[in-house]
Order: sequence, then structure tokens, then C-alpha cells
Amino acid sequence: MKKLVPVLLLLLAMFPALAQLKSETFITRYGNLDNTWYQISARKQATVAFLGGSITNMEGWRGKVGDYLARTYPATVFSLLNAGIPSLGSLPHAFRLQQDVLDKGRVDLLFVEAAVNDKVNSTPAAVQRRALEGIIRHALIANPHMNIVLMAFVDEDKMADYRAGKVPAEVALHEEMARRYQLPFVDLAKEVTTRIDAGEFSWKNDFKDLHPSPFGQEIYFNTIRQLLDSAFNRPAPRKVVAAKIPAVTDPFNYANGQYVDVHTANHLQDFVVDESWKPSDKVHTRPGFVEVPMLVSGTTAASFELPFTGRTVGVALLSGPDAGVIRYSIDGKPEQQIDTRTQWSRSLYLPWYLVLGDGLTTGPHTLKITTVSGSVCRIVHFLVNQ
Repeated sequence: MKKLVPVLLLLLAMFPALAQLKSETFITRYGNLDNTWYQISARKQATVAFLGGSITNMEGWRGKVGDYLARTYPATVFSLLNAGIPSLGSLPHAFRLQQDVLDKGRVDLLFVEAAVNDKVNSTPAAVQRRALEGIIRHALIANPHMNIVLMAFVDEDKMADYRAGKVPAEVALHEEMARRYQLPFVDLAKEVTTRIDAGEFSWKNDFKDLHPSPFGQEIYFNTIRQLLDSAFNRPAPRKVVAAKIPAVTDPFNYANGQYVDVHTANHLQDFVVDESWKPSDKVHTRPGFVEVPMLVSGTTAASFELPFTGRTVGVALLSGPDAGVIRYSIDGKPEQQIDTRTQWSRSLYLPWYLVLGDGLTTGPHTLKITTVSGSVCRIVHFLVNQ
């Protein structure tokens, strides 16, 4: 009995703190989900899209959310769109939103996740802002009745920031945009850190990794379910209400971001379009970035030009084992260069998105890209924001 007393005292001391760790604590409702609730309750039909990276694409919270909706509202027909692609963050999302989400049909509820890959990929802060704001504005302009949920998932860097008394930069941006555009925001990075520090579970043995274990996926799902339960636990609205879109925070945001076909390149010198590229080695690829048209260089110095109209231009290329430096110029200005290799290039044809020109004047421009002899450049899409 004496041995049990310290344990009981410890548990009693912990219970008040643990009782405060409700999922609702990590949800900030800058906006509601009333339009989605109308679609579910009145129209009995709703489309839910999930835009994110590998944590969205993998089996886990996304599938649980779909199962929860179908189980809880059996009279409603749900269409679920998985637009999660591993390794991709806000910059890729901004330029693929049209093709991968909006072109699929009307979306009623959009979950957006980018904070982990924005950190991992070292996406510049200004690009993150332009991309995330662009995603939101593009989606709401396309469908003002769409509800959007912003989420920040956890990684060890974010945990270190919170423990140092700082809000991680990616999380702060997500929350700022949620506040400005009146969207619900779910800070799962803070929740996991807080629960671990309260002794509920451990990172190493329970949550495991930034790609959560089944246990970790359940943590994510439980909080998202809390968001949905609270949002839908009220009388259904009588109609949908269009979003009021505020003034931009950055005039060069990527709200008009889109893919441009690689066939539009001209003046090809040792570049060809492979209509269904696939690797000749056993190096891994990503879904959507294999067996598709690709502008591919030879191994000698190669070049092409791209005429475009817009204020931003870039490329989505594959950074594989033979990637290297490219040189580029816009409108005949002095060349710049960038190394397209990444820390993952030796083992993966990684989709790698690069902004080559930003804040350009409105109107027509020409991008010229030249490769360095000995490396190969594979471009899947051009990125243009008008």
C-alpha cells in the first residue's frame, strides 16, 4: 500500500492538468462551417477535398474523417477527393489547386495542410505567404460558398519552437491567414507538443514520427472530429452564404496560379517532350509525376524558351540522381543559376517546385533555361501566376 501512495498522488496531481487538454483547446474558430452543414443537412450531398502532402495522402486521419462523415450522416452522399501528394507544400499546392482540386467539380469543404513540408522543403517565408494566401483566394473566388479548414501538423522542429516559447513560423502564418479570411484553424502541432509535455504519450514510442503512427493519426482525427461535431451540432442554416474576401496581404499572392503545359516551350535545343516519361532505373517516383508528358534535356548543354504572361513564373521539375544546375534568365536579363539537387535526389525523383521570377510586371515575358553539361533537367509543369 505504501508503494502505491506516491503513484496515486502523482496521478491526482496530473488529472487537473490532463482534464484541461481538450481537443477544443487547439481549435480556433475564426469562421464557421455553416455552408458545409447546409450541404449535408439540406442537399444531402457534399464534396470534401483534402489538399496536402504525405500526411494527408497516407492512410490515417483523412480516411477516418471520410468514414466518420459517412457513418454519422448516412442520408448524405459524400464525395471524397484525396489531393494529397507526398513532399508537396504550399508552393506546389497553389499552382496545382486548379488541376488537382477545382477542375474535379464543386468542393464544399477543403482541408489544407502545408506547414510540415514548408519547413522540410525550406520554402522561403515570402513564398509561403504568397502561396497560402493564393490557395485561399483562388478557392474562394472559384466557389465563394466553399468552407476551408487550415491545419498545422507537427514535426520535431515545431515542437522545439513551442518548447522555446516561440510559435513556429509556418504555424503563425497559417493562423494569420485563418484569422484574416475567417476560417477554422486547427493547431495539431501545438496539441501534440502539449500532450507529450503533459505526459499523455511520447513521441518516440507512441506518435513515432512526423508521419504519424496509427496512434498519432487517431490524435489528429479526434481533434478534426471535434471541429466537425461542434460545427454541425446546431440547426441547419436555411441557405449558403458567400464568403467576404478581404483585401490581400501581399499583392503578388498566387491566387491565379496554374500549371502551363510543357508543350508551350519553344526554341528547343537538346530538349524533347517525352509524352509518358518513366525512369530507366529503379529510383522511386511520386504519383502524378511519372508516365506523364515531360520536357527532358539530354546530357549536353541544352536550352529552351517559354513565352508566358504573368507576374510569377517557375518550374515543377523532377530532382533525381542526375539533376544538376540550371541557368535561367527572364526577358534577356543577366542569367542566374540554381542547383536543382536536393538531399533526397539520390533515392527519389522528387517533384521540386522552383519560383524563377516573382513580382514581375503585368504582361508578356520570356523565360530561358539552359542546363549544365552532364546533368539532366526534367520539367513536368511550368508555373505561371497572372
